[in-house]
Amino acid sequence: MSKELRSDEPDGGGRPRLSKHTVTESALKLADADGLDALTIRKLAQHLGVTPMALYWHFRSKEELLEGVAEQVWGEIDVNVDPQAPWWAQLQGLLESLVKVLRAHSAAAQLLLEHEKRNEAALRATEITLEILRNAGFDPRHASTIARNALWTGITLVMSEPGYNPELSADERAEMQRRGRIELAMLPTAKYPRLVECAVPMTACDDPEFHYRFGIQLFIDGVRAAARAAG
Repeated sequence: MSKELRSDEPDGGGRPRLSKHTVTESALKLADADGLDALTIRKLAQHLGVTPMALYWHFRSKEELLEGVAEQVWGEIDVNVDPQAPWWAQLQGLLESLVKVLRAHSAAAQLLLEHEKRNEAALRATEITLEILRNAGFDPRHASTIARNALWTGITLVMSEPGYNPELSADERAEMQRRGRIELAMLPTAKYPRLVECAVPMTACDDPEFHYRFGIQLFIDGVRAAARAAG
């Protein structure tokens, strides 16, 4: 197999040749636009103006393609922590970057949820997270549990944002939220007073930044409390 060419190197016909990065980058854009389930080798090939066989040169199956796209997502996470910052601030920075990347790509949360195969970018992010936690004084068992929960916290925050459904249009999401709000508001007040009271914030996310900021802080506060309890 010949060496991989950069995406900006033209072939004999003047068209750019595909690199693995070009393929995964385009696949991620298609998944963001149409949903992860709608992404196929054939559809991606049409988008790139090549034959499906040109993609099989880099990925032998859709499963391999999705694993490559997952690595693309992991690679966008900023793992350059400030070694002079407190350990919890370093951990918070990693979690904030994870959430930022997941929010930037509507397909990313589902992608990382369903494709957990370890790639180089994921291994590096996990290694840095574990290093932060071990330096904070956590033993390997607790450090590993916290690292796993940090990833799940990021995914859960994105997927639990009221109205989250990447397969729906903005108008469709708004309608879904409206119906959910009416459903809660119409519950018997005597039986469900708090659900009726919270009908709006339970079904809508008027302030997404609060949703993520509070969720991240809640996790970090919990980890700091665990560190204090462990002495």
